[in-house]
Amino acid sequence: MDDKTKDLLIGWAEKYNDPRYFTEDPIIFPKKMAEKYACGECRIADVEIAAIIAAHLAWGRRSMIVRDCGRAMDEMQWKPYEYVMSGDYRDEDTSLHRTVKWSEFAMICTRLREIYSGRESIEGMSNAEIRCSIYGRKPDPKAPDKKINMMRRWMVRNDGKVDLGLWANSSPAGLTIPLDVHVYEEAAALGLTCRKSKDIVTAMEITDAFREIFPDDPCKGDFALFGYGVTRGTDGQTD
Repeated sequence: MDDKTKDLLIGWAEKYNDPRYFTEDPIIFPKKMAEKYACGECRIADVEIAAIIAAHLAWGRRSMIVRDCGRAMDEMQWKPYEYVMSGDYRDEDTSLHRTVKWSEFAMICTRLREIYSGRESIEGMSNAEIRCSIYGRKPDPKAPDKKINMMRRWMVRNDGKVDLGLWANSSPAGLTIPLDVHVYEEAAALGLTCRKSKDIVTAMEITDAFREIFPDDPCKGDFALFGYGVTRGTDGQTD
């Protein structure tokens, strides 16, 4: 990586790691719960459940994501843990967000109820466990697990700006860039990867490139890619 590219990435990361750029972003939902948690008004599980649902719906236009995350939170009356543990979910064959149906939302809640019956927090669960045991997906060791890595970034990064930093037993140094089509295209355009496959190996390669700049916090690079997207007018979409 040449010095010019490095300086650009550092500048974008510093500029866009700022809450004012994320007022219309799915992170606002777990962030609202985190504020309540800080005041002793809810559990860590409330924040986690909001993050799990928001991350699951985080594809498409940001305005639609926020709208539909709001619908899910309203359904839970902004009490995610209480809703999950009630066992009484909206279970319909109609759309919650794009192709995600309320029945899928209900299944995620069902699996969460079983998990939270035996533990207070999902911190410590592996990506594979979250993928299969919460989201109900089949095992796939090559998958980039974008939504899971994004949720991890929210919960682990602890610089007190955009992310929540509530998983104190997890290190930002161990995070992986949440890789979707747009992040891949931005990273490839910047020369951070030459690979064609949008898989976990590519996600790790991009993460390692950012580790050269931010050795203890490679996912700070996610804000640099967001900044590059802003300069190209592509920041309103995620897949």
